Amino acid sequence: MSRRHWANLTTASALAIMLGCAASLAQTVTSGEAVTQPVQAVEEASPAAASQDAAVPQAVSAAEDSPAQKETAAAPELEPEIVTGTVSSAARPRNPASIDAAAPAPEAEPQAVTLDIPTIEMPAADPALAAGRPVSASVTAPAAAAGPLQATQPIVPVPEMPKVVVEVDPGLAFAADIAARAAEGVAVRRLGERERAEIVAAYQARDNKPFWIDAQGWTAAGKRIVAQLERAADDGLRPTDYALPVFEARDSAKLAEADLRLSALAVLYARDARGGRLDPRKLSKLLTPKLELPAAGEVLATLSGAGDAGAALAAYNPPHEQYRRLKAMLAQAREHLDDTPLVRIPAGPALKVGMRDDRVPLVRARLGLGPSDDAVFDRSTALALADFQKKAGLPANGILSERTVAALGRPASAQGEANIIAQMERWRWLPQDLGTDHIMVNVPEMRVRVLRAGKVVHEARAIIGKPESATPIFSHRMDHVIVNPSWYVPPSIMKKEFLPGLAADPDYAAKRGYVVTRTKGGAISVRQPPGERNALGWIKFMFPNEHAVYLHDTPNRRLFSAERRAFSHGCVRVDNPFALADQLLGPEWTTERLKSLIGKGERRINLPHPMPIHLVYNTMVVGADGKVSRFDDVYGFHRLVRQALEQQG
Repeated sequence: MSRRHWANLTTASALAIMLGCAASLAQTVTSGEAVTQPVQAVEEASPAAASQDAAVPQAVSAAEDSPAQKETAAAPELEPEIVTGTVSSAARPRNPASIDAAAPAPEAEPQAVTLDIPTIEMPAADPALAAGRPVSASVTAPAAAAGPLQATQPIVPVPEMPKVVVEVDPGLAFAADIAARAAEGVAVRRLGERERAEIVAAYQARDNKPFWIDAQGWTAAGKRIVAQLERAADDGLRPTDYALPVFEARDSAKLAEADLRLSALAVLYARDARGGRLDPRKLSKLLTPKLELPAAGEVLATLSGAGDAGAALAAYNPPHEQYRRLKAMLAQAREHLDDTPLVRIPAGPALKVGMRDDRVPLVRARLGLGPSDDAVFDRSTALALADFQKKAGLPANGILSERTVAALGRPASAQGEANIIAQMERWRWLPQDLGTDHIMVNVPEMRVRVLRAGKVVHEARAIIGKPESATPIFSHRMDHVIVNPSWYVPPSIMKKEFLPGLAADPDYAAKRGYVVTRTKGGAISVRQPPGERNALGWIKFMFPNEHAVYLHDTPNRRLFSAERRAFSHGCVRVDNPFALADQLLGPEWTTERLKSLIGKGERRINLPHPMPIHLVYNTMVVGADGKVSRFDDVYGFHRLVRQALEQQG
């Protein structure tokens, strides 16, 4: 028989024995007998046995239950113990070859079972667990484990744990009150609905936590803002416009309302400082500066993120040197009270030099002149009155008019403050950044200046618009000049002069050197070609704007010698324009080169760098030495600003 066949028979016999044992055990359990120690033993055949053409099969036997074990089965069930070790059997299987398959299986004989249980080595006991006392290293594991487990004292003391402090945002304590009072808290006079909504949105973005308060009252930033609002008068603003309500530090509702109100007042102050108190366009259609009013959210973000919130709020005022000089002048005027006696002067007809009136002694007393027995309005009285009129922003004509009588009825100090504040207000209309290099046209002074890095590098006399065709006030950027320009008659002049002339004489324009063009729709345009008689002269300086005004040359250069030079239709005529072009176009375009283009057709030349140009209305200018220069209010714009501010107060 082959070895493979013998191995197969051996395996089959082992499986038959195992199945028989399993069936026997199942019957025992079913009959209610307890199995206390089921043991199965399997021995693998060794390679040595396999080499002798006979494999040693595995033997499995189970001891029959003894009577004692049967009695135990009737007792209450106990959790069986698990015994580990090596199980060996003395029985050997019969040779499968000698087994007759037809014969009945012999009855299994009881087999002796030997358990080889190894000694269990216990690990050394933890000294900290030994009866509450330290255990030396010489104590064996069984001895250490003999006593019961008790609470022990640690050898190394437990370190002290740091205290955990949970901080709650104090602003959350005011969130509900701020949300409930937001609409009412930001309702400040002269603050628009848009700005109020932006302030409420700024609070909502931070979960309605306050900006400027805590449980004790104002924060450091809040105190600095309050202090700056209280100094509003230093910048010509009214402190009463930024008055804060009184509140109790222990009242969370009042604290929340105060925080809202301070935010609203800070926004109002910032916008006022940038020129938001007045709308220039409502005063005159010729006052069209582009105001740079900050948004409410921008103001709150700037102040809350600044190291010094008060300084950040003050920075919304103009940074220009002329504004700072006016501010110092205002402080000085307030230090010196006016001691001129206030005299009530009755109304009456206008007085001029040489006229006799009973009011003359009263006028002289109001102006601080010496007494006079003669009631004649002489030259000395007229000169003193003209000086007063200039300081008051009135036409300095020396005539005692109704407006002059009204001005004489107010203290000189109050009148002086109002004039300074009105001039400071017009500085708020200018951009905070005038440009490192820029052009400044002071219309009342009738002068043009070019400044580079804060230094005047060129200035010239100018001719401004007549009172009925005033030069507008605004800022723009000059980007090119035109040599040999054509002049297109503006609609205002066309309506007043050319259309009536053309209606009376079809050759009215041609006789004066103008070219008339009629479109198919019937519209008429009138153009004056380039030439010596051209109204723009030989050159014009362009900065396209809504008013269609610009700087240009003029053929009537003799007009520059006049002291009052309000002769144009709105544009600004410049004395010695080629010198101005030399400053703006750079070294490539010298005066000689520009003049060489005269008479050769219209030529456009772009500025290498577009330059900001500011047409301003400064009736009061303070020099570096503190000396004040005053100029006539030729268009009445100064008076309009002063009156609007007074009415607002």
